[in-house]
Amino acid sequence: MTLAPEQKRTDSGASGTGAGGHGRTDIDRLIDERVPGYSLAAPFYISPEFFERDIEAIFASTWIFVASAAEVPEAGDYLTIDIGTYSVIVIRDDDGEIRAHHNVCRHRGTRLLGDLSGSVGNIVCGYHQWTYTPAGELISAGVQAPGFDRTCFSLRSVNVRVIGGLIFICLSPTPPDDIDEVAAVIEPYLAGHDIAGTKVAAQSDLIEDSNWKLVMENNRECYHCEAGHPELTCTFFPTYGYAPDEIPKRLQPAYQRYLDAEEQLRADCDRNGLPYALVEELSGRPTGFRIERAALDGRGESYTMDGSAASAKLLGELDTFVLGRASLHVQPNMWFHAMGDHVVTFSLLPLAEDKTLVRTTWLVHADAEEGVDYDLDNLTKVWIKTNEQDATFCERGHLGISSPAYEPGPYAPTESQVDDFVTWYIERLQAHKELNAHKEKGMRR
Repeated sequence: MTLAPEQKRTDSGASGTGAGGHGRTDIDRLIDERVPGYSLAAPFYISPEFFERDIEAIFASTWIFVASAAEVPEAGDYLTIDIGTYSVIVIRDDDGEIRAHHNVCRHRGTRLLGDLSGSVGNIVCGYHQWTYTPAGELISAGVQAPGFDRTCFSLRSVNVRVIGGLIFICLSPTPPDDIDEVAAVIEPYLAGHDIAGTKVAAQSDLIEDSNWKLVMENNRECYHCEAGHPELTCTFFPTYGYAPDEIPKRLQPAYQRYLDAEEQLRADCDRNGLPYALVEELSGRPTGFRIERAALDGRGESYTMDGSAASAKLLGELDTFVLGRASLHVQPNMWFHAMGDHVVTFSLLPLAEDKTLVRTTWLVHADAEEGVDYDLDNLTKVWIKTNEQDATFCERGHLGISSPAYEPGPYAPTESQVDDFVTWYIERLQAHKELNAHKEKGMRR
């Protein structure tokens, strides 16, 4: 297949053109020339300049998932999140509210908390002992000049939203306001699982040697699942992404099992008051998302090797384990599955243009006991194996895209969600570019 000129690899890099960075850059040109239905040009994945733009336009400007409320269960419990050069403290305050602050002392800018997680009474700067409450108020600054007003030096806050027990933050002072619409849609899908009533059973951090967009693109399709994920496809139907009239003959038995399981799932969901319809708005809005409840293969209860429940304690007030999976995806960095017995959350954070942190967290009922109600290996095996396999796929993808021989290729019909993700990504870059142009125009007046 011969590619159109605009689809071919751009080898000139993505550096700025014009004095002082003014004028159209190679980055801007590549954004404008993106061809729908095709993968992105190489610089989007391998250029340090594009990585910097991604942090600014995507991760510092949109709502991103950082944790579940179960990860900060008590007052003073905190975790820290690094996003490019930003560092954020997510903490539960003395009133039980979850807050987020920039991890920067208001005295001389020292990093306040260095651990990934922990618990504090107050937040104390290790340099000069400026002390802040979990809510961010400065309560001690030693001896200061007359007229010093502590209330003017609270920690700089970060926007935070807790949706159905999932914590999202936005670094921008003007976050996308469609988060309320998104929350209204997805909260009913999450409510029955009572994520606030869970605890962390396990957490795994995996650093993948690939660009963050390759990690998300890989997650948005199951074209590779049949051959690449033997553990996952014990329960995850390999017909995901296929139109009913396009399912290959070899997958017809699996598709019939899926139809039978879906019929049972709907009856169980109706009895438990759980929504299951697909809602998909992955592009065309600042906070792209997709949510549905779908059947699982095997016993249909959980992500295990035979599909049986991994934990003996049902979540919330559910009356059956046979509830398939409530699956949520939110651009740009999270995916999630809630079953009758446990919840598994996934988030990614970009570390460099060729390194991405993928964090997986397993949540079980707060009263579930390891070794009694659940076996940790059985609970985590499927996704640990699947994550390792996906890491290999993404790393190979990054190596291939780094080759001078790479040219953007077409997405298959089953990869429509990949195209939706890339479309959303380009929309956000365009919006950021237009916002900056408007600001620059205003400054020149």
